Amino acid sequence: MPLVSTASIVDAARASGAGAPAFNVLHLETAEALVAASERAGVPLILQISENCVRYHGSLLPVLRATQALAEESRTGISVHLDHVTDAALVREGVEAGVRSVMVDASALPYEENVAATAELTAWCHDRQVYVEAELGEVGGKDGVHAPGARTDPEEALAFVGATEVDALAVAVGSSHAMRERTAVLDKELIRALRGLLPVPLVLHGSSGVPDEELRAAVAAGMTKINISTHLVSVFTGEVRRVLREQPELVDSRKYAAPAREAVSREAERLLGELGVPAR
Repeated sequence: MPLVSTASIVDAARASGAGAPAFNVLHLETAEALVAASERAGVPLILQISENCVRYHGSLLPVLRATQALAEESRTGISVHLDHVTDAALVREGVEAGVRSVMVDASALPYEENVAATAELTAWCHDRQVYVEAELGEVGGKDGVHAPGARTDPEEALAFVGATEVDALAVAVGSSHAMRERTAVLDKELIRALRGLLPVPLVLHGSSGVPDEELRAAVAAGMTKINISTHLVSVFTGEVRRVLREQPELVDSRKYAAPAREAVSREAERLLGELGVPAR
């Protein structure tokens, strides 16, 4: 089926009180794993391509085209989203290549500069019917310079949304990027306050470090889009290590990438069952 919009997945999840799962693509194997998981779970999924992923591949179009092609084959409804983009030129390149949703990340800038940069790119994207997510201040742990205790101020968040006209906002409520253990405890009272005040969906970054019960509680409190990357990357790498430990003679990378791909797919399927709204 044709690619669906991130907006439709997020809006459906928000209306039903469920989470909108958003899992990151690193390479073709993870994209294949995630599409298969969406099919098995019967849950729509947002596939995210980050600026770091683009750097790894050397350019946007090869990984984007492959991800779009896989998504278009799905029967459950999949969108393709650019994640954590700090480079305005990359936003424009992605939109020109058919991406219909982006995360504009100017969060490392001082507040007023973040507002100005985000508002400018949001206006450009909206002129082209592109959905925009942004972040107010960096989520704890990003690049190792922000404490996990960082919290979004609701009134500042409301002012930011009004000034930039973004469609969704990533907020700091106790999660931290790149966590390898699922031990984070989220500030559900803050999530409820943000949900009650802001007119746009809330996005949880750093969800890899959040255990299942905390994710469910966060969604119940008002969180909508749930971004997961590091946890699934760890599953992939752990399975590669297991296979090579048991079969050290292997030289064909397909022999260990295939089981790793399947391990990611099964864990993604489980997470989709925890979070997502079944496809209609």
